[in-house]
Amino acid sequence: MISSPFDDLDDYVRLPRITDLRLSPHGDRLVYTVAVPDSKKNRYVTSLWEVATSGQTPARRLTWGAEGESGSAFTPDGDVLFVAKRDGDKASLWLLPAAGGEARQIAAPSGGISKVRVSRSGTIVLTSPLFPSATDPDHDKEIRKRRDDAGVTAILHEEYPVRSWDRHLGPDQPRLLVVDGDRLRDLTGHVGRALDGENAGWDISPDGTTIVAAWYVAEPSGTQRRTLVAIDVATGERRVLADDPDYEYASPVISPDGTRVAVTALRRSTPDDLGDHWLAVVPLAGGEVRLVATDWDRWPRDPQWTADGAAVVVAADDHGRVPLWRVDVETGGTTRLTPDDGAYTDALISPDGRWVYALRAAVDSPPAPVRVSVADLTIEPLTEPEFRIPGRLEEVTATAEDGAPLRAWIALPESDQPAPMLLWIHGGPYMSWNAWSWRWNPWLAVAKGYAVLLPDPALSVGYGKGFVQRGWGQWGGAPYTDLMMITDAALERPDIDAGRIAAMGGSYGGYMANWVAGHTDRFAAIVTHASLWSMGQMMRTTDLAFDFLREMTAAAAEANSPDRFADDITTPMLVIHGEKDYRVPIGEGLRLWWDLSVRVNGTESPHKFLYFPDENHWILAPNHAKVWYSTVFAFLAQHVLGEPWQRPEQLG
Repeated sequence: MISSPFDDLDDYVRLPRITDLRLSPHGDRLVYTVAVPDSKKNRYVTSLWEVATSGQTPARRLTWGAEGESGSAFTPDGDVLFVAKRDGDKASLWLLPAAGGEARQIAAPSGGISKVRVSRSGTIVLTSPLFPSATDPDHDKEIRKRRDDAGVTAILHEEYPVRSWDRHLGPDQPRLLVVDGDRLRDLTGHVGRALDGENAGWDISPDGTTIVAAWYVAEPSGTQRRTLVAIDVATGERRVLADDPDYEYASPVISPDGTRVAVTALRRSTPDDLGDHWLAVVPLAGGEVRLVATDWDRWPRDPQWTADGAAVVVAADDHGRVPLWRVDVETGGTTRLTPDDGAYTDALISPDGRWVYALRAAVDSPPAPVRVSVADLTIEPLTEPEFRIPGRLEEVTATAEDGAPLRAWIALPESDQPAPMLLWIHGGPYMSWNAWSWRWNPWLAVAKGYAVLLPDPALSVGYGKGFVQRGWGQWGGAPYTDLMMITDAALERPDIDAGRIAAMGGSYGGYMANWVAGHTDRFAAIVTHASLWSMGQMMRTTDLAFDFLREMTAAAAEANSPDRFADDITTPMLVIHGEKDYRVPIGEGLRLWWDLSVRVNGTESPHKFLYFPDENHWILAPNHAKVWYSTVFAFLAQHVLGEPWQRPEQLG
């Protein structure tokens, strides 16, 4: 039975969340991960589920561990490998036989496991962190025991970066380990940062003899870039496939015949040029890196080879959607495979080439497994929907000051009365409102009677490189005026109450919320989450300083820094920040809070600061998500709806 859980936050946080789709070797089964809250709602726990690719049988649960399972992979015989914690130990590798029976542990490196891959021939390779001086996994276990016994937690860094999102890098660092019978063989040895970074990825050849990896290397002045290397599984010998100072490489995948590698190639940015993204193909034996479909004004990602090796299936943002596309690797011709409003991830190709399996999401539907017919492009769900959304989704269009076409989604309540409107600004900033969001879910606001405007201003992807370039290095320029123009267009609708509006944003959206606060008083309230406030400070304390500074010169950072306009803020603001946010460090939230507080006339402030000591850039714990939404809606009710302030009960 379809239900609507958006009126109750307890019901909302209990909704299952699907990720990580995997396809069996024979193409008859899909395994995916489902996350639900634990009994205390302090964290999400994952389990593995299975559904037939025909969609003719209901999905069934495969694992039941109290601490959860994830990271699945299939052996050639159809057994399911997965990563799990048991009895408080580090994550280890387990095997669930296809024929049935109990799962058994097959590898337990002392540092845990982050990724598993299996070749068509049966070679199993995993990623596991080892200490720099460890000579093998057994030696690593000894080092960990000595360190734990001594109570040492310090980390000695010898290269930048030192943190990523919400975790400290080191003192151990990832290596590739091969499962040889009942032992683990260290394939790479200590390689420092090489396998530890955003968008690091690797694949194994069908015959199990070669691994291709995105490989981080150091550059002068604290920077780094991703090269592409091939590693011999028997000897560990490493050779370079692609290393160009003007490019980076990500998401390599080896062709079915084991001769070529498809990879995304990113031309690096400068303060004047945002760079570009293309699909590329390189021979596994070595040779020229050939860019594919360079005239296609979209940014492909997550390539997957078709069964015949003639093409690659990719996802690419497009006008508020994320279709799947077929790219011919010889001609560069592109064909859209999914004509709907969906946002597709985890694409997998059936062995006979007839189907593409994927997780489909949209602004109005969460990720769920589907199959797409390559012949007629029909899309079939493989599981039943969990609920119905409490409203409807439409589009709004406008024209920017420079003549560029603008568009947005607007989520609307089913009501005969004009609704108050919330402008929700996406993060990134190189993103788009094109998929379901558990963290910023507009349908919870719609259930309370709000309309939610989800615009794609300058810097948004899916509209061509030129649309991004309009805001490159000028974050407070065209993106701000685009937002105001699309807001004006939405307020002309008869189903919107133009006298009751607020603005919200997180990360870059939080930056823009701060910028909005300093440049207009048209909004009754502003919510700013994990936001950039002082650009000069943030761009040198973030976990990836070199990445931000590649776009922003010192002069541009100063010109686009929201803190310069603190004196002009008159709108009540709710500031939200997590202590463990290393992408936008807590100093941004603390400094914003001080700059607001010191400008309050009198002793009672219209502003509030919601602080999470144990959360990061995202609010992940189910109970904390309830606190987040409760506080946001209470703040909006006070300033937008004119209701008395009511402190959320979870905050005492």
